[in-house]
Amino acid sequence: IPMAAVLLCFLLAAPVLLVTSSPIHDSDNGTVPLVLWHGMGDSCCNPLSMGYIKKMIEQEIPGVYVFSVMIGKNIVEDTENGFFSDVNEQVSMVCNQLALDPKLKGGYNAMGFSQGAQFLRAVAQRCASPPMKNLISVGGQHQGVYGLPRCPGESSKICDMIREALNKEAYLGWFQKHLVQAQYWHDPLNDDLYKKYSRFLADINQERAVNETYKKNLQQLEKFVMVKFLQDSVVDPVDTEWFGFLKTGQAKETETLQESVLYKEDRLGLAAMDKAGKLVFLATEGDHLQFKEEWFKANLLPYLH
Repeated sequence: IPMAAVLLCFLLAAPVLLVTSSPIHDSDNGTVPLVLWHGMGDSCCNPLSMGYIKKMIEQEIPGVYVFSVMIGKNIVEDTENGFFSDVNEQVSMVCNQLALDPKLKGGYNAMGFSQGAQFLRAVAQRCASPPMKNLISVGGQHQGVYGLPRCPGESSKICDMIREALNKEAYLGWFQKHLVQAQYWHDPLNDDLYKKYSRFLADINQERAVNETYKKNLQQLEKFVMVKFLQDSVVDPVDTEWFGFLKTGQAKETETLQESVLYKEDRLGLAAMDKAGKLVFLATEGDHLQFKEEWFKANLLPYLH
């Protein structure tokens, strides 16, 4: 499939998480298990990204159990499945893994990086046992994306050509079933098409109907923390990292979560969570998934105890 080849070319160029190191300080805080889910182009155990994060958290919270999600039998399969696989099947697989892990039966915190964040939110909504306590979304795309990684300018003809091709094919057949990024592609110019054919994102965002179980389960979270990268050149629009998006029917003006129908009708329980102080909106300087260890410790570690 030609379009698949085009997509793979620019998707493989996406960056993995980059952390700037600094001295580690001991911590004597309590231990709630933690589940990590990596982003596109990364794997569960990359020593420069997820492996580094896992090790750092284990040093900061002695005795903590950290489970880093692997989709597939090995790191190569895990990386490939971040591009080509069925997201709903991935979520079901992870739900089963967590339910069978005796170390998680009392509950756990979850931290998702980039697309791993919306996948973990699906786990929270679909699988209430074991219970997720806090969900930390690091650059997650909760309203999907409508743009291309590092595409050279929104007015560029090549951007428009590729976007047009993706728009035509993202909600059809092979792409919706097998291309991970198509499963959270959100086209504001074709809202009806998106709502009807989006297999993953439209479902977890209650676009077709309100699943009361999803709503109830998400509201069980103690905190839902969303991190936005202020110089993000990968995620478009960046507002999706705070659950905002482009206004329906056009592709220039954005709206915040609080301005959206999803919030105003409280289709997912986010308005109730906001009023209860459960939603936390954080921002950090830097490009996608690039932050300093000091920032991570100061801003995210407190939600892991």
